[in-house]
Amino acid sequence: MPMIETINLTKKYADLVALDNLNLTINAGDCFGFIGPNGAGKTTTIKILATLLKPSSGQAMIDGLTVGYQNRQIRPLIGYVPDFMGAYQDMVVTEYLEFFAACYNIHGKARKKVVQDVLDLTDLNYKASAEVNSLSRGMQQRLSIARVLLHDPKVLLMDEPASGLDPRARIEMRELLKELKRMGKTIIISSHILPELAELCNVVGIIERGQLLYNGTVAEAIRRARVGHVVHVAVSARTAEAAEALSKMPGVSKVTIAEGEGPTIAGQATPLIHLAFEPTSRFDATDIPNVLINQGFRMTQFSEETVNLETAFMRLTKGVVQ
Repeated sequence: MPMIETINLTKKYADLVALDNLNLTINAGDCFGFIGPNGAGKTTTIKILATLLKPSSGQAMIDGLTVGYQNRQIRPLIGYVPDFMGAYQDMVVTEYLEFFAACYNIHGKARKKVVQDVLDLTDLNYKASAEVNSLSRGMQQRLSIARVLLHDPKVLLMDEPASGLDPRARIEMRELLKELKRMGKTIIISSHILPELAELCNVVGIIERGQLLYNGTVAEAIRRARVGHVVHVAVSARTAEAAEALSKMPGVSKVTIAEGEGPTIAGQATPLIHLAFEPTSRFDATDIPNVLINQGFRMTQFSEETVNLETAFMRLTKGVVQ
């Protein structure tokens, strides 16, 4: 049985459709990256799963329990990390954690132990006596994660946990999420930092205008986004002639010249030739330098286009991949 499942999940605000028949399946132990432009429906989905919003129609289930009907049983199973956290004025870190532990009916020695455990896990021991509102953005996000781990939930719902963090804080956040993944938590992360999602997540979902465009592995998303081979070539002189020669190669579908994108020679950026091959063509990278050298051109750059999660996101959301 999936840990998280949505069936035709729909959320409307008057005439605005925030979610449009979302069908999503996330298995226990998955780290799921939720990707989409602003307003795509990521936060709406996470808030419904967190029992903070009611869907207009459809179903959302966590561990077999239905959101909206079994919220009391669902809430002990989940931990929700919003984009920004709030705290009472003058509250210090240990007070903050003890307050929420008490809300989960954790008392006495057990409460002190669990607070110490989450401080250790999130590396916040040295800030135990600091005021919450004095913490940096990165430390506040780590504290927010510590808070949701107090009751040891099965599922973590994380809405832009790395938003606004500096590079060091992002690295620390990434390592913490890796540790939670090793602990077997089922994690949903919405984020705009796609390289980190590609590293952390075993599955991703791409959503646009409330509709799920893709749900699967990162490798499969990249495979679907690859529309043939694209190669970038620069020559020392006679770029137009080189482009004409390359256009006659078998399988070439398009040749363009981009001024100023090539390597800098004598203080001036040279043109770059973009060479696209048909997806079904037999592609051999060694053919390109052979053609150029045989016709007297000196090649100064040769590289194949890298297709990554960012490329896949741009092509899938633009409808390039059918």
